[in-house]
Amino acid sequence: MLARRHTPSVPPVPRTSPMPEGADEVMAILRSSAIVLDEESNVVKASPSAYAFGLVRQDRITVSQLLELTSKVRRDGQIRELELEVARSQDSTQTLHVLARVAPLGDRLVLALVEDRTHEIRVDEIRRDFVANVSHELKTPVGAMMLLAEAVEGASDDPEAVRRFAQGMQREGERLTRLVQEIIDLSRLQYDDPVQSPDPVEIDDVVSAAVDRSRVDAENRDIRLTTGGTKGLQVLGNEQQLVIAVGNLVENAVSYSPEGAKVSVGVRRRDDVVEISVTDQGYGIAEADLDRIFERFYRVDPARSRETGGTGLGLSIVKHIAASHGGDVKVWSVQGAGSTFTVRLPLHPYRPGQPSGVVSHAAREAP
Repeated sequence: MLARRHTPSVPPVPRTSPMPEGADEVMAILRSSAIVLDEESNVVKASPSAYAFGLVRQDRITVSQLLELTSKVRRDGQIRELELEVARSQDSTQTLHVLARVAPLGDRLVLALVEDRTHEIRVDEIRRDFVANVSHELKTPVGAMMLLAEAVEGASDDPEAVRRFAQGMQREGERLTRLVQEIIDLSRLQYDDPVQSPDPVEIDDVVSAAVDRSRVDAENRDIRLTTGGTKGLQVLGNEQQLVIAVGNLVENAVSYSPEGAKVSVGVRRRDDVVEISVTDQGYGIAEADLDRIFERFYRVDPARSRETGGTGLGLSIVKHIAASHGGDVKVWSVQGAGSTFTVRLPLHPYRPGQPSGVVSHAAREAP
């Protein structure tokens, strides 16, 4: 009987092995994903986020590098940390960037804390790309102005040439001014934080001011600007920012439309959302570009952007302004058939001076 009995040299820790006093309470309030392992690398306890991130499955750690790290800590008792890239789940291509810290917990257990740093790393990458792109974009007008200045100096005895080069310097100066202003605008909006101290904003005023920004350019190119749709709608937000957003869409529509075309700005209410649509009869956007047009500095046609003075920031600014107002921006486009950009914003149906809960006449009439 005794010969048939088998006693392992190191008995496994039962799944009911007690946690150190207070460990459960600490794990409950940790922002990091927490995993407690026994001597056989079984998961004794894990926070819900550890399962949600795919770090633990069927009471086992799924990330081999993390498992190796816990084994090293168990052998020598030294606290270790490691940056890892792990798949969000078995059937996902999304990658999480995490920082894992592993330390002994009592005599027999090991604690692994895994902090998701994906957002921080993404923000750092965006910031680095943004700085690199800004540096590149600033070189173009600055370099052009230096060359034009040299040309002016060399043509001092030719008034007509001086005048031509001076006009070029003025154009590049305007382009540089616009680029700097858009960089400033974008830097204020890039985190999509909600608008602070929002005020009731009349969409009619926003559309009117946005269209006025492009009226001279449209007239010079014989482009008709029209407005229409539901009147008297309001949203909560910042009027100046909304004018910039809609104004950027109108400016793009005018810039990328052929002479004699039509650009329309329409407003309508759909349920509890205000939709502001800008439609042009321009060249349209290829399907492959539709997913990227809201990226910073992305240009569908770089050559035409240089011709029109575009910076590649306008649509990104529109996207961030819409997001900071609790809305979004959509695009429909077919090459050769024009484009329609639609900013969607939450409706503010209460008129100033009315008691809370009283819906305006204009809001009731909206289809």
